[in-house]
Amino acid sequence: MEKKLQEYARLLVEVGINIKKGQKLIIACPVDHAPFARMCAKYAYEMGCSEVIMNWTDDNLTRQKYLMAEDSVFDTVPEWRVRFYTDYAKEKAAFLHLISDDPENLLGVDANRILRSHKSSGEALKEYRDIRNKNINPWSIGALASEKWAKKVFPDLDEKAAVAALWEKIFMAVRIKGDGTAVEAWHEHSKKLRERMKILNDYNFKSLHYKNELGTDLVVELAHNHIWEAGGDTTADGQFYMPNMPTEEIFTANKRDGINGVIYASMPLCRDGNVIDGIRFVMKDGKIVEASATQGEEILKNLISVDEGASYFGEVALVPYDSPISNSKTLYYETLFDENASCHFAFGRAYATTVKGGIEMDKEQLKAAGLNDSITHVDFMVGTKDLSIVGLTHDGKEITVFEDGNFVF
Repeated sequence: MEKKLQEYARLLVEVGINIKKGQKLIIACPVDHAPFARMCAKYAYEMGCSEVIMNWTDDNLTRQKYLMAEDSVFDTVPEWRVRFYTDYAKEKAAFLHLISDDPENLLGVDANRILRSHKSSGEALKEYRDIRNKNINPWSIGALASEKWAKKVFPDLDEKAAVAALWEKIFMAVRIKGDGTAVEAWHEHSKKLRERMKILNDYNFKSLHYKNELGTDLVVELAHNHIWEAGGDTTADGQFYMPNMPTEEIFTANKRDGINGVIYASMPLCRDGNVIDGIRFVMKDGKIVEASATQGEEILKNLISVDEGASYFGEVALVPYDSPISNSKTLYYETLFDENASCHFAFGRAYATTVKGGIEMDKEQLKAAGLNDSITHVDFMVGTKDLSIVGLTHDGKEITVFEDGNFVF
């Protein structure tokens, strides 16, 4: 176990972040996983990192705050917190996010408090968000097994066995075998993803038509001069990094006002310590005009009302049904994993990097290019074993992209 954890820490720093000599690294980590954060810090320093700054998190304290803090605190963000994120972003620091959230940590919390916190945070951190959207900072997300998360995923196992089982699933997903080959395996994986990405970019589709037996029937127009991305990204000054570990997706930007039809989520969405299930959206000219869920509907409706852009989509992502995480036949209740087992969309902010010349554009230019803007970005899963996706080219040709849930090329 220790050997695999060491390899995982090295993988996140060397491949996920690809830390540069002299660069600062901000690590956000649950306090219960301090030993792993120290491993990551050690590897970062060995690779020449100038300073590692810790940003500790705690599920228990977060829940206490939402249940018992003075009501006014959810409408403000301390200036020191704004400066923390914005100043380090301006210094081109790298950001590593280590997560192990309890999927139901905020179950029963006042949904209005969560909504107000999102709004105040989004508005206060606008400058930081704009810097990140220009692809200045490398960042990566990695998951760590925790007792409550593990018991949600494996409810029939005792706590110790559940944690062990979840660790094995995490190691499988990030290609760690304990033999030191993970870094090499990730470079090969990235290469394969980018080969398929090139095919999609060469087609330069005008739109994609989604259909499956859940009832999905959705036409998605893609942004003008969109770019498909996969297997990592490169900062404006040339630093290649892997934002999500694991990752199986190839993604781009839709045209903000170019989506029509109905879309059903194929998996639950865990957000703000709540499980949202049975999601259904009706779309008209890009806007969510109807939203429902069989569980967590109030939370869902709050998520899409954080600001105007939250009710529009910003990302289109393709993931084959026959992929390693999907084939594990495990529902993780964690978007980092579940989104890489399924085709998905995100409502909210689009990535500037998914349109040609996007990182040099200002907000008005990005809007003119068809990209959506928002203080939020929430992925939800739509892929199924019978999903079909047909692409329409600009010269009117129909090309099958997905059949029976998988790529045809």
